[in-house]
Amino acid sequence: MRNILLTISYDGTDFCGWQRQDDVLGGQAERTVQSEVETALEKIHKQKIQLYGSGRTDSGVHALGQAANFYTPIDTIPAENYLRAINGFLPKDVRIIDSKEVPQDFSARKSATSRVYRYFISFGCSVSANNLRYSWFVKNYEPNVERLNRYCKCLRGELDCSSFAAKGDDSVSTFRYIDDAAFFIQKDIWGNDILVFQIEANAFLWKMVRTLTGTLITLDKTCAKDDTMEKLLAAKDRTKAGVTAPPTGLFLYKVKFDGVRKHV
Repeated sequence: MRNILLTISYDGTDFCGWQRQDDVLGGQAERTVQSEVETALEKIHKQKIQLYGSGRTDSGVHALGQAANFYTPIDTIPAENYLRAINGFLPKDVRIIDSKEVPQDFSARKSATSRVYRYFISFGCSVSANNLRYSWFVKNYEPNVERLNRYCKCLRGELDCSSFAAKGDDSVSTFRYIDDAAFFIQKDIWGNDILVFQIEANAFLWKMVRTLTGTLITLDKTCAKDDTMEKLLAAKDRTKAGVTAPPTGLFLYKVKFDGVRKHV
């Protein structure tokens, strides 16, 4: 059996998230990214093939670099050719952008050392129609990037992130190791300024990135004191934090495997 690692991009708008959701009562299963790719793999292999993702993304969340691996009994297809083979059976809102063979004990989830997310925010008086699907439009808002990054200074190292976890999160621990968190402005492909929040950590709690984003934007809009984010973090109380930003602007940007795995 060969172990193949895929890098996957998808437009999450019309998906019920990454993870396969079978209907145990025999009805119509939800449309998910995992199920679409597994269906394509089944057509190639003439048997069911399980796909192991690096992590789950929620309904409406996108990916530029999701990672997932599968085991194949076929030894005649070069690893790099799975890109073209799988794409031939996928809908247009899911694309394999890389495929390669990895060691037998490699796991897209367990071997990952960090995940990088980017959240895109459109701002001002109006927004380009092209950006509505892939960003959060905050009307009549002009970001202060320097202030936003002052709020982010406390988001480093091993932290109890329970203030930013959604109710119902079933994680064993609320501690996560955050490598970096920062805001910057970039131009979109139409030349408009767009605000980007990038955060890298070993893993994330449920809706953690969206809650962090919503909280940070709220603090900036209200010109909160520089230590406010640190106090919210220390509170360990979700009710003290801000709104949860919508899924439209969130992208799983990259999964890294070349760092040091942090067990927190």
